[in-house]
Amino acid sequence: MTGRNGDWSSVAERLTPWAADPAGIYFSDRFNVDPQVLEEWGAFDISVVTDLPVFIDPFLLFNSDKEEYRALHEQIVDYLRFLRDHAHEPLTPGRIKSWYTFSEVRQNWLGFTVDGNAGHGLGKKFAVALHGALGGLLRNIGREPITDSSHVEKLALVSGGVGRDTISDLTTNLIKHFLLRYTSDFAVRHLSESDRRKVPVARAKFNYNTQTWASQTYDLPYTDGDFVILTPLDLLTKDDTWINRSDMERSFDMVLEAVENAQLRADVNNYLGQRLTNESSDKEQREARLLALRYFPDLVDCYIKLKEDTGDEAVAKSREKVNDTQALLRDQVQRTAHDIAKKTDFYGRPWTSAQEARQAVETFKHYIEDKDGWRLLNKGDNKGLSSEQDVQLFFGLLLQKSRFDVNREVNNGRGPVDFKVSEGLDKSLIEFKLAKSSSLKRNMENQVDVYKKANDTDSAVFVVIAYTAREIEKTKEAILDLGLNKPGTMEVVIIDASPKDSASKV
Repeated sequence: MTGRNGDWSSVAERLTPWAADPAGIYFSDRFNVDPQVLEEWGAFDISVVTDLPVFIDPFLLFNSDKEEYRALHEQIVDYLRFLRDHAHEPLTPGRIKSWYTFSEVRQNWLGFTVDGNAGHGLGKKFAVALHGALGGLLRNIGREPITDSSHVEKLALVSGGVGRDTISDLTTNLIKHFLLRYTSDFAVRHLSESDRRKVPVARAKFNYNTQTWASQTYDLPYTDGDFVILTPLDLLTKDDTWINRSDMERSFDMVLEAVENAQLRADVNNYLGQRLTNESSDKEQREARLLALRYFPDLVDCYIKLKEDTGDEAVAKSREKVNDTQALLRDQVQRTAHDIAKKTDFYGRPWTSAQEARQAVETFKHYIEDKDGWRLLNKGDNKGLSSEQDVQLFFGLLLQKSRFDVNREVNNGRGPVDFKVSEGLDKSLIEFKLAKSSSLKRNMENQVDVYKKANDTDSAVFVVIAYTAREIEKTKEAILDLGLNKPGTMEVVIIDASPKDSASKV
């Protein structure tokens, strides 16, 4: 067989080094380190293939019983205080770039980029939000009257577009010097010289004397042309930071009851009474409460104080979530990668992006339906079903690299598509949905066509994950009603992730 790039008859020629050895997905495997050694060091065993859905929560620094962690939290506050003290000065483009914008620290392989580690970082939009907060919500940084400390998460509580990934990216950048030293110490002690390299790292630490970010050189793990950063397990969480906007909105009544300032409580109740009636909708109530949080910023501090007082719960919950994630991904995905390599022809590569996309989906379907892979998604025993994000993560981890670029959450103007497989102008899209979604039929009818136009391609595969026989029938009915899976229409692939009887019972 000959492709456009020459003789591709040998499967070995088409495999990347780690695809030939699926065990190379994790740091411990890539660098030949016993996972127990990493565990004793306290480090999270990251994937060096794709980001894993955990991130640093700055509250875990604040609430730690480790003096070094608490000092790191103070360093974050120091930097914000520095910015506040200079916020009255002209905000030139150079100053924005130097002080307010940050690239994602992709080398720690944490976050929500399912098929790689190239995130967007913190650009001009974040810079404007942060600078504005320094004159408003963060104006008392370092001298809050209600809370025990300052918290960078405060920026995400009332600022639109600032969420967990933003807070984690900022925190990671501001403690990067610690993470680099932590990793370097591990590498020097446990890795061979061939697996590490002395690397000058830009913007490693802020120099307050020169008011500039300084580079430093570290001896770091090195693979695939880049260094790798390890992160302590006890700094990580999953789902959201302990202090977060959704939780604050849910806790509004509790926060108001906890306000010790009687005048503030009366003012807030009076404000809400003017805006709301007994007939106000849930949406109207939510909007009124959000506005109250903006007009009465001391409410935000009262919420943060409640979270400080229950900080030990944050530590326990974060550890449980991260341990579960580590176990799930390491045990199931690692085993599944080996299983797919052994049971399927997953590594035999076709030559167009459409064939690439279809083969990846068909292999995933074959594994889920015929090789007991349904257990990866449908865990049973009342443990819950994998979410759409989990499904995308598993698919992204198992989608081996090839000569095609495989990109996750590509947004070319009409929202992010789950996967784009491309080489130059040859592009195909893959979109995942759960059959139980109430918007499934509408998405099948409209969503992919929008993405296809935005990405200038006619090739797309719509994948539906069904957990029950009823969900399969529902999806088939939608396909029939919409006239799909016919020549010239969108291809829909149903993956049956319902529990299967063993062969002996069939």
